[in-house]
Formats: sequence, structure tokens, C-alpha cells
Amino acid sequence: MREIILDTETTGLSPAEGDRLVEIGCLELFNHVATGKTYHQYINPERDMPEGAFRVHGLSAEFLSDKPVFAEVADAFLEFIGDSPLVIHNASFDMGFINAELRMAGRDILPKSRAIDTLDIARRRYPGAQNSLDALCRRFGIDNSGRTYHGALLDSELLAEVYLELNGGRQPGLVLDANAARLTSPQVKAEPTRQRPKALGVRLTAAEIAAHDAFVASLGGETLWQAVAADKAD
Repeated sequence: MREIILDTETTGLSPAEGDRLVEIGCLELFNHVATGKTYHQYINPERDMPEGAFRVHGLSAEFLSDKPVFAEVADAFLEFIGDSPLVIHNASFDMGFINAELRMAGRDILPKSRAIDTLDIARRRYPGAQNSLDALCRRFGIDNSGRTYHGALLDSELLAEVYLELNGGRQPGLVLDANAARLTSPQVKAEPTRQRPKALGVRLTAAEIAAHDAFVASLGGETLWQAVAADKAD
């Protein structure tokens, strides 16, 4: 199954208040394995960059001034994601911005049903815990030391690893609940050791016994065989 990990960076928190997209990063998974195919685009928001947003992602209005506007890259973006499910951390935020940009560009919006929200998954799995992307990276031992600023493609790469961990790790289908495994495994009942009703008789001939005794005597001194024989005699 093909899935797209998606992240965005913006000028603020609300497209209804005039905030715009400034970066989109996407990463393709096939059967929960990264294929190496990515989509990454900086976008000219056609407005200033608030200081608070700049501190988050480090993208200045000057840097973005020569980048294409969203309408110019909308088709390439839609072609990359196709009709695949979109894996997003806090999906309502990113989907809200993407759909606002699609409307302004005269394109059809994306249905919310396409989004798989990893924040919702994490909250259900770890209620009451911190479930930001950074917190989940720490929880799963994922190296996010290169995340000085938020970046759409870098965050997509980190989210891909988090998503796999939320689905049970590198081999999600092989993760078994310990109790379930015990219940479904065949139970082997230990059989008691059975004793012979009568000990086996000596199978050596008299000649073989005499030959062995003569060999032991030829060894000289006290041997293990002589000690055992003495114990039996006692």
C-alpha cells in the first residue's frame, strides 16, 4: 500500500487570519517502507514573515521572495500525492492550510478522510503523555539532533520513523502481544518420568567381566574403577 508522509511550514497558525504555506515536504512509503521518493517545495507566501514563525522554521520573507507561489506548484504537488492516504502529525492543521491554498488556486480540496493523524494515534496509545513530534522521537529513540529548525522534509523523515514505531516498529505485522502469544501457542504438558518395574539385569558375560577386572588391576594404584567397586562392595 502506498502512503505519503506530509508536513508543512507556514507563516502562522490560521489561514482564516491570512497565514499562508511556505514549505511542503512529502515522503513516499510503500508497505511501510520508505521508497526514497520525495516532494519538497518552498513557497512564496506573498506576505511578510512574522517573527514568531521565523523563529520556528528560519524561513525569511527575503529567502522566499523568489520562490513560486502555491498556484504554480499545485499540480506537481497533487500529482505526487495522487490518491494515497496522507500521514500527518496534527492533520487538521496541515490539511486546513493545504485546502485553503487549493481553494485560492481554484483546485478541489482534499477530503479530511484521506488523513491518518499520528497525533491522534499517539494520544490514544499514550494518554496524558507529551505527544509532540520531538517527544515521540525521544520516546522511540529516534535521532532528531539535526532539527535545529522545523523543516517540512526533515520533519516528514522523522514522522515516517515515528509512524512505523506507532505501527509496531520495522515489522509491524510481526509484533505479538505476550499474553496473546501464550494463549495461542500450543501448550505442552509435561509427562512424569516412568520407572522400570524391574531393573535390567547384567548383560556382560563372565569372561568379559574377568577381562575388565584384569585390565583395571594392570593399571596399578587406586583407580576410579576400584573406588566404585569398593563403594558397591560396601
